[in-house]
Amino acid sequence: MITRLVDRFGRTGFAALSSLIWALPMAAWAGSADLSPIDKTAYPWVALAIGLVMLVVWVVLLTRLGRVAVTPRQRRFDLQQMSQSEKRWTLAFAAFVTGLIAWLNGAATVDWAPLGAAIGAGKVGPTLLAIALAVFVLAMAAGITWSWRSESAAYRQRLNQTSRA
Repeated sequence: MITRLVDRFGRTGFAALSSLIWALPMAAWAGSADLSPIDKTAYPWVALAIGLVMLVVWVVLLTRLGRVAVTPRQRRFDLQQMSQSEKRWTLAFAAFVTGLIAWLNGAATVDWAPLGAAIGAGKVGPTLLAIALAVFVLAMAAGITWSWRSESAAYRQRLNQTSRA
């Protein structure tokens, strides 16, 4: 199964995709650590322990990744094959996705009632904050779309150059 996934996504793509096995438990730990002192129901140390164990599993998996044989062909997320333009646009895409995830994580752990009440009372500062938060989400979504399309165009250009050669 791992050989098939590595052959499909390349070593870099597989490493990025497989990082979810430790990133998701760590995100759960961060969220539960924020909420645990308040509601006393979350168990952050369980999520942290799972995340750390999975991080070790991921590192072991990556150390074995170099031994997996892959068929020679063009892959979208293979760093050795990517052009500079593809690398830049992929990095921009990752930055915008990270910004959106950070906003969503913050939005999920914040009590929005005081902001809503302040906006309802007509206060200017909270209204500007809500507008800024909305603009940030829109900017992240637009950046994701723009960088993905640009990265896709750079990938298509690399494929065209390879097919001509």
